[in-house]
Amino acid sequence: MNDNVQSGSAAGLPPADRLAPGLPAPEGVGAAETDFGFRRVPVAAKKPLVRAVFDSVAPRYDLMNDLMSLGIHRLWKQVFVTALAPRPGRTLLDLAAGTGDISFAWRRAGGGPAILTDINAAMLGVGRDRAITRGLVDGLSFMVADAEQLPVRSGSVDTVSMAFGLRNCTDKAAVLAEARRVLRPGGRFLCLEFSHVQVAALEGLYDTWSFQVLPRLGKLVAGDSESYQYLAESIRTFPDQETLATMMRVAGFSRVTWRNLSGGIAAIHQGWRL
Repeated sequence: MNDNVQSGSAAGLPPADRLAPGLPAPEGVGAAETDFGFRRVPVAAKKPLVRAVFDSVAPRYDLMNDLMSLGIHRLWKQVFVTALAPRPGRTLLDLAAGTGDISFAWRRAGGGPAILTDINAAMLGVGRDRAITRGLVDGLSFMVADAEQLPVRSGSVDTVSMAFGLRNCTDKAAVLAEARRVLRPGGRFLCLEFSHVQVAALEGLYDTWSFQVLPRLGKLVAGDSESYQYLAESIRTFPDQETLATMMRVAGFSRVTWRNLSGGIAAIHQGWRL
């Protein structure tokens, strides 16, 4: 049984408390601030804060997504994997791979090798364990890595995916630039993310669910209301559909499009490296 997990270029997944923290913020931005939900925090503080959230929710991550989306995330992921268009000869780089849903579905649909990366070792460990339990490790590799600075060769993968991870990144422009860098010419980047509701009738209900019900459920089910409060807030501070599309174009992607799901509660963005 292949327990293939890497941290950068080093094989093996050490215990989470022995992993090095995320890459430091770029020079000169130490005094700058960024969003952490509705809070403003120093840029250098966001990654440790996000890591703490996902350390907390990792064992119950799938339950968390069920709570946040009333289970609809499973349908969204099916649509997303179909959009990825898995083929045997194509390699997938799955950013913020977490517990592995996207890569597992890619492989089951006939896709080629998949590289699962995540900055959070606890999340990636859950994904690795799920792959082992389900007998899915063939064709998968695991890497603890920061999506803002990937230890992956330029032009080496056919498809880059990111599902429900971009909003938690500190420097989203850097993530998009890295996604384009590692793609072969003709490759695609696809992002599935909670987005901005486009149906006015849904807004009030969605806000009530996100800010009144969800944290209470998090406290009841997982003993952690604060992490669920952050996750709800992070959705509201994430760029809307057009803004994200513009960011992708600025990063060098061509033919950028998006598809709203469930009235814009989530959206799939895609762009090509041409």
